[in-house]
Amino acid sequence: MAGSNGKQKTVRDMILSLGLIGIAAAVIYLFVPHDDHAPDLKRVDYRVELLTARRAASYPVAAPEGLPGTWKATSVRYQGENSDRWHLGFQTPDGQYAQLEQSTEKRADFIDQASQGASATKRTEKIGDRTWTRYTGGRYDALVLEDTPGSTTVIAGTASFDQLAKMAAALKTR
Repeated sequence: MAGSNGKQKTVRDMILSLGLIGIAAAVIYLFVPHDDHAPDLKRVDYRVELLTARRAASYPVAAPEGLPGTWKATSVRYQGENSDRWHLGFQTPDGQYAQLEQSTEKRADFIDQASQGASATKRTEKIGDRTWTRYTGGRYDALVLEDTPGSTTVIAGTASFDQLAKMAAALKTR
């Protein structure tokens, strides 16, 4: 019966090893930092791209002025080669997304792309001296300004219509 005593030691050693591995894993889990919240988005400075777009575009390029500092610009791009497309993205104070898009692209195609497939509603909104049409969709809601000759302006995102309207009210062209 000497052989069975050796098997008992092997099983006992395996259980002890598993226990030590479990303790080591618990210590690593407790002491290695892990963060479950989304990373902070980096604020971008869009002044150079805005000046470039305003010089190159065939329409008056808009950008918000006077938004509170809690609105964080997170993305900017101007693509002049195809359709003078201007993009400026913001993180709103409550962590939602709002973007300004302008282009000379075919209106229906551009609105569909910029609003992520949102559909026009019968509701319009007077913001300043302009009338914006509300669009609702699965991913983004949008405010669309269609009465500008030669271009279309879309403000879209996951932000509420109140926040989208706040951005629309802050738009200035130069």
